[in-house]
Amino acid sequence: MAVPKRKVSPSRRGMRRSADALKQPHYIEDKDTGELRRSHHIDLKTGMYKGRAVLKPKTEV
Repeated sequence: MAVPKRKVSPSRRGMRRSADALKQPHYIEDKDTGELRRSHHIDLKTGMYKGRAVLKPKTEV
C-alpha cells in the first residue's frame, strides 16, 4: 500500500489547491472590430496586437 514519505505541509497543500480558485477568462471588446477577445492576446480575425499587424488576417472560406 502506498504511504506518503512525509506529511504535506499546510502551505504546500494550499499552493496545490490555489488552482481551484481560478476564474473564467476575462474578455474585452476590441476597439477596432467590436468583437470580444481576451486581453493581451492577438485578435485572430484581424491579426492585430497592440496596433501592429502580427499575423495575416483570416479570410472567410
